[in-house]
Amino acid sequence: MVNNNDLRHLRRCVELAAEALAAGDEPFGSVLVAADGRVLAEDHNRVASGDGTRHPEFELARWSATHLTPRERAAATVYTSGEHCPMCVAAHGWVGLGRIVYVISSEQLVSWLADLGVPAPPVRALSINEIVPGVTVEGPVPELSAQVRELHIRFHRSKGATDTER
Repeated sequence: MVNNNDLRHLRRCVELAAEALAAGDEPFGSVLVAADGRVLAEDHNRVASGDGTRHPEFELARWSATHLTPRERAAATVYTSGEHCPMCVAAHGWVGLGRIVYVISSEQLVSWLADLGVPAPPVRALSINEIVPGVTVEGPVPELSAQVRELHIRFHRSKGATDTER
């Protein structure tokens, strides 16, 4: 169950997604939080550089592998504006991160993008537990989904709703 502390971190993810949009990138943001509640790292999408792997969830998985012990990774939570794509959830699973909490599901995003006429992404959307069955997952979070939807609409309308990296 998502609590007020979770909502605080998810709001930061939405802020990071807005920062990505302001930088001309797709609006995704993520925060890595330790078991004791400390924010360890955060990032936003950076795929506008031309590297389609620069998703924040992937970057946080790589950061955690370098900076945290296996026990610390397992106890950490990744908060994110959108459900992990298959690449990111695989990285999450390989490095042994813990719980994932997201605002919008991949299913929601795919539906919204189709409504905008955006071509399907190059990688099929799958749920997190289809790829990493044992990880605890919470989401979507309706309280913030309208904000994230608006960010995606703004991004794709600014691009003519003809191209997506995710």
